[in-house]
Amino acid sequence: MTVLHEVSIEQGAQLLKLLGDKTRLTIVSILMYEECCVCELVEVLKMSQPSISQHIAKLKSAEIVKERRKGQWIFYRINKDSELFPLVESISTHIPDQKDQIKQLEVNGMRVCCD
Repeated sequence: MTVLHEVSIEQGAQLLKLLGDKTRLTIVSILMYEECCVCELVEVLKMSQPSISQHIAKLKSAEIVKERRKGQWIFYRINKDSELFPLVESISTHIPDQKDQIKQLEVNGMRVCCD
């Protein structure tokens, strides 16, 4: 686990507000385990692609998530370089991990379905 360092009250409040949404908290929990593309998150969360993309945009704006392009596809992962990462990591240890969600995608042959 990463060593915690102090963030401002403002930063902490903004992060907690952002992660106060169940969908965004679930996305962060998934991305703590594995990098994913939007199509995988759509399948796991049973939500529309535009809805997932809006949540991802908010997480990117806060620099919690970053992207990696592979051809025409974009994969998202937790931004471990963010000054908020230690707090995000700490929060994620207190909620159920989502490894089974990704493993179920693999079992169903739906992992990286956009390749």
